[in-house]
Amino acid sequence: MTTNKFLNLYSHDFARVAVAIPNCRIADPAFNAVETIALAKQAEQQGAVLVAFPELGLSAYTCDDLFHQRALLDACEAALATIVAASATLSPAMIVGLPLRVEHQLFNCAVVIAGGRIQGIVPKSYLPNYGEFYEMRQFSPAENTATRQIQLFGASIPFGTGLLFEVSNLPLLRFHVEICEDVWVPIPPSSFAALAGASVLVNLSASNVVVGKAGYRHQLVAQQSARCLSAYLYTSAGKGESSTDLAWDGQGLIYENGELLAESERFLDHSHVIFADVDLERLSRERMRQTTFGQSVRRHAGEVAKFEVLRFELALPLDKVLPLTRLVERFPYVPADTKRRDERCTEVYNIQVQALVQRLSASKISKVVIGVSGGLDSTHALLVCAKAMDRLNLPRSNILAYTMPGFATSDRTLLQARQLMQLVGCTAGEIDIRPSCLQMLKDLGHPYAAGQEQFDITFENVQAGERTNHLFRLANFNHAIVIGTGDLSELALGWCTYGVGDHMSHYNVNASVPKTLISHLVRWVAETGAIGGQGSDVLLNVLSTEISPELVPGKASGKPEQITESVIGPYELQDFNLYYILRYGFAPSKVAFLAFSAWHDKTKGRWPYDAEIARNQYDLAAIKRNLAIFLDRFFRTSQFKRSCVPNAPKVGSGGSLSPRGDWRAPSDSDATVWLNDLANIPD
Repeated sequence: MTTNKFLNLYSHDFARVAVAIPNCRIADPAFNAVETIALAKQAEQQGAVLVAFPELGLSAYTCDDLFHQRALLDACEAALATIVAASATLSPAMIVGLPLRVEHQLFNCAVVIAGGRIQGIVPKSYLPNYGEFYEMRQFSPAENTATRQIQLFGASIPFGTGLLFEVSNLPLLRFHVEICEDVWVPIPPSSFAALAGASVLVNLSASNVVVGKAGYRHQLVAQQSARCLSAYLYTSAGKGESSTDLAWDGQGLIYENGELLAESERFLDHSHVIFADVDLERLSRERMRQTTFGQSVRRHAGEVAKFEVLRFELALPLDKVLPLTRLVERFPYVPADTKRRDERCTEVYNIQVQALVQRLSASKISKVVIGVSGGLDSTHALLVCAKAMDRLNLPRSNILAYTMPGFATSDRTLLQARQLMQLVGCTAGEIDIRPSCLQMLKDLGHPYAAGQEQFDITFENVQAGERTNHLFRLANFNHAIVIGTGDLSELALGWCTYGVGDHMSHYNVNASVPKTLISHLVRWVAETGAIGGQGSDVLLNVLSTEISPELVPGKASGKPEQITESVIGPYELQDFNLYYILRYGFAPSKVAFLAFSAWHDKTKGRWPYDAEIARNQYDLAAIKRNLAIFLDRFFRTSQFKRSCVPNAPKVGSGGSLSPRGDWRAPSDSDATVWLNDLANIPD
């Protein structure tokens, strides 16, 4: 795959779509056609394949009884012919609105134009006849004709509401068109169109503005796109429509599965276009994953069968670099927006606390045992335990916390562990595991017991095992349960010792929380005083501590020999990889494309905090190298550990590796197909 092709969004099943808001002149179709063509050219220059224009945009929506004037209707058809001719040299498909005469009736229509011809015409299904709208005075609803083909400009053209349009050289792009009121009814036509395979839903609207209506449009479009697992393009009339009794704000919206991708500025005095890059594969994956979508297809088979798919080819801009314009968050588990981030942290923390409260209540156990290393994961687990005890009206002294220094424990983390336990107000204990570890090494005949500095995996795992052994026996002795501290990122990468250490506990509150989110949860607790107003400096010190298992003694005093991220890669990148591979099952090459979009320039995009976190950037070579580490560890070497993890609360959609929930996989699979796909990523 060439660099240009790799860096082109169409190579990764994205489609750039556009919503146009032209200035119009009432009853001047020739002028409106010129504006339409000009905006279509803008869309083409930006690499869009689909551009939608407002309802009755060639005539203007507010013509009222002028719609029954032959001069206006003839002029609309002439304007349409001009646009059709211009489309022969334009790459995007265009959807324009105008009144059309069919079998002695007048219909409010959306016309799909591409490649110099009309691909199909969709009449409006639902005509409002209330409030300020009296469309049934001029127009007939779609159901008033059984005609499936009409003659226009010497050609036979498909006509009706049951039309779907598919771009044959971009097969995941199948779109449906409805008009204004059609989406305001209880069951919009687009609902059945989505079940028939439409991934992009388009609404040509006029829609005047009154107080509160803009917000309602957001709700309406967001919910329709979410329910239909689709993208939804909404365009409405702007400057130029009559202000006899109404005003017009020109609100354009593009949503994808409930998420806002683009919105036009309202009340502008000039024509304008908004763009968004729709992830067609994401929508397809969501429909595949949510099997109830398929059940709905079966239940409404009669409606689905009414649709006809019309296929045509477009000239896709595949021969150039065309990066994404949509924002790809660097931290998919951590919203950059402060308000949303605080809401996320509050929700996750409460889920963890509630789950632990339930487990303790159901088991009639009032004490917990936890190992506190002074590192990030055990810090957050301890904070969860503290809030759970508060919720249960139990003293925090019921938290039996132990720090267990080993051969490589640094002075910094040991001090932080002591400070944390004091901050929380738990029952604090300290057990030096070195004597018992040394005895185990002697029993094994390990060279370290004879004075040799052999720091192998056995040397490390003996320490992890001793810590776990102590914790479980302490739990037995005190009628308590052991609280696990290992996180989702570690499980994904297999960065835990099987059966002991971060892998095993009676209940693990962190198991579905990724490392990047845990760091923000600890910061959130520090900033909000969620467990009390003191000690934020202690928590911030933990956040600034380099992540290390501290199992191999360092050569320099006080500095860890092992730096976790030097072995398994940066957690911020690996969490990014985890999200898109676990949540959507994307191919590694697409994950790398998304990672490059998010991480290649640290000056672009949003960061969760202004100055508190390091701002890193990664080139494509680094992204490819770390993705290879992730793929090999995730698919080949780590599943056997995930196949037998303790109970733990799931905190996010697609955010669990429990074999009882989101992820069921063989423990002896191979990573070949995923590693082979890395060849599609340029070096």
